[in-house]
Amino acid sequence: MYYATIKPTDVANGPGVRVSLFVSGCTHCCKGCFNAEAWDFHYGEEFTKNTEELITGYLGHSYIAGLTLLGGEPMHPENQKGILHLVEDVRRRFPDKTIWCYTGYDFEKDILGDMIESVPQTRRILACLDVLVDGKFVEEKKDLKLRFKGSSNQRIIKVPESLALGEVLLWE
Repeated sequence: MYYATIKPTDVANGPGVRVSLFVSGCTHCCKGCFNAEAWDFHYGEEFTKNTEELITGYLGHSYIAGLTLLGGEPMHPENQKGILHLVEDVRRRFPDKTIWCYTGYDFEKDILGDMIESVPQTRRILACLDVLVDGKFVEEKKDLKLRFKGSSNQRIIKVPESLALGEVLLWE
């Protein structure tokens, strides 16, 4: 897995001050994407053990609320192996910090309907996530007043609660 950038302090992609990892590689190619250079799966730098240690070092600060994964596409099957180790390590080391993930995939149709059975890492990644922001960015539905999402079709989903109930519960 490759990544485009790491933001050690980010206030735009989830509540509080967060560490954000922008992975590389995306096949959605949304019109108007703010990070189109990261569509290439080999853009940026290779994600290594040292990269993970850098991220967990940033997360160690008391003022950091959690980790946010963006892209590119963190939930693309080619990125899930790298993401899995990171989120399991973060969940184990920082159980009180939240993990948010942005994906262009649809939670019910793509992730629960396909990936959870066909991609070995998906179930374990979902077990570590607190929130999943799903849905492709749609330029025609872009709204700068929206909190933590770029277009009105996207949803901010409470993952553990949604999995437990078998229906989508939205974060407010």
